[in-house]
Amino acid sequence: MRTLMISALAAVVLTIGGCDSSTTPTAVTPATVLEGKTMGTFWRVSVIGVDGARADALRRKVQAQLDADDMQLSTWKANSALMRFNRSDSTAPWPVSEAIADIVTESLRIGSKTGGAMDITVGPLVNLWGFGPDKQPVKTPSAEQIAAAKARTGLQHLTVINQAGSQYLQKDLPGLYVDLSTVGEGYAADHLAHLMAQEGISRYLVSVGGALVSRGMNASGRPWRVAIQKPTDRENAVQAIVDINGHGISTSGSYRNYYELDGRRISHVIDPQTGEPIQHKLVSVTVIAPTALEADGWDTGLMVLGTEKAKEVVREQGLAAYFIYKQGETFQTWMSPQFKPFLVGDAK
Repeated sequence: MRTLMISALAAVVLTIGGCDSSTTPTAVTPATVLEGKTMGTFWRVSVIGVDGARADALRRKVQAQLDADDMQLSTWKANSALMRFNRSDSTAPWPVSEAIADIVTESLRIGSKTGGAMDITVGPLVNLWGFGPDKQPVKTPSAEQIAAAKARTGLQHLTVINQAGSQYLQKDLPGLYVDLSTVGEGYAADHLAHLMAQEGISRYLVSVGGALVSRGMNASGRPWRVAIQKPTDRENAVQAIVDINGHGISTSGSYRNYYELDGRRISHVIDPQTGEPIQHKLVSVTVIAPTALEADGWDTGLMVLGTEKAKEVVREQGLAAYFIYKQGETFQTWMSPQFKPFLVGDAK
């Protein structure tokens, strides 16, 4: 997670708060919108029934919580809790917060279900290709460099230990480097939803980057709706609209965060098996799940797998997933049966 602003790490998910004026109630409680920056992206909170003074206090609480999360999970801050673990060569159990333990546990579960496609130990490869704290390479990494980075990865080298009410991470490979940026936005969105509940707010839509969670109704007394963007960095057009009320949603895309190197488009999505950026035709994956953390983990793993393998996993796991993939010169869509009940509109 970057601490400086960059282009979106995943396909942008836009929020839609309006509805047909002919059916809008005459008495509407306006939404209060709070915004800020965190983890190299934007956060946004829309709440109903919060006045100006309380909104200012809530904005400070949101930012403070996200700053604290960043100090736990960031690979861009040398003194974050995660980076202290990464820098250590110790293979003894390393004490961590309950939050880190929960995130890693969920990531390992999804990693296993995707055959290792969602791999939070892929950090050395992410850094090698210039999507971590290291500088962007001036030439394509060699096979030897890729092999050396891959040798420091592998979910089998990482264990979560819960013992006597305390949590630990343990690595059996001294050079193991954990990167939680693929699930950090989802965790942070869930954490904001928890903060809203603590504050007694029951009508809200919160987002961190491409991960969102909603509860209750919007300002017009209707379910919050979310728009999935078309897979292009040249326009801000809607591909599909969904009602996620009570769920988390996250989108991963290969078309937003990339650079050109040696005549090749280098995507930020790295395949742990090849050690290289993905090259297949799947360009966007959206997942709706009980939590944004789950959705954030699944969308990354499915994105790595590519269209056909990802469909197999979606069917096996019964996931609510929506794919956009390139076929010739056009984009096509596919959705699982579990996704269809959430769909409000689909652009053709």
